Amino acid sequence: QVQLVESGGGLVQAGGSLRLSCAASGRTFSSSAMGWFRQPPGKEREFVASISWSAARTEYADSVKGRSTIFRDNVKNAVYLQMNSLKPEDTAVYYCTADSTNPTRVGRQGGNYWGQGTQVTVSS
Repeated sequence: QVQLVESGGGLVQAGGSLRLSCAASGRTFSSSAMGWFRQPPGKEREFVASISWSAARTEYADSVKGRSTIFRDNVKNAVYLQMNSLKPEDTAVYYCTADSTNPTRVGRQGGNYWGQGTQVTVSS
């Protein structure tokens, strides 16, 4: 079992930065791929970023590539998403997900564990 709790969301002006955090509990965190997804208002949830268990492999959606960095701390059982140069279209609820069945990457459907989400609102 993995429990995930996101934090760090909020209201920010366009061009600003936010760092989202996801605190994980459970034995399998360090062997799980982790990811971030988001759900914009009125739209379906979409992939944002993925990181392997060792952090050797990362993947990003084209929409955030170059502006966001996913990283993890297996000692603190946490994964982070640093977002820079934020745009109004980044407004969404951001979810942390873990895939305990795959240490390499989180697929585009997400993992088998999800957090409750944290709201990010970017004003123009």
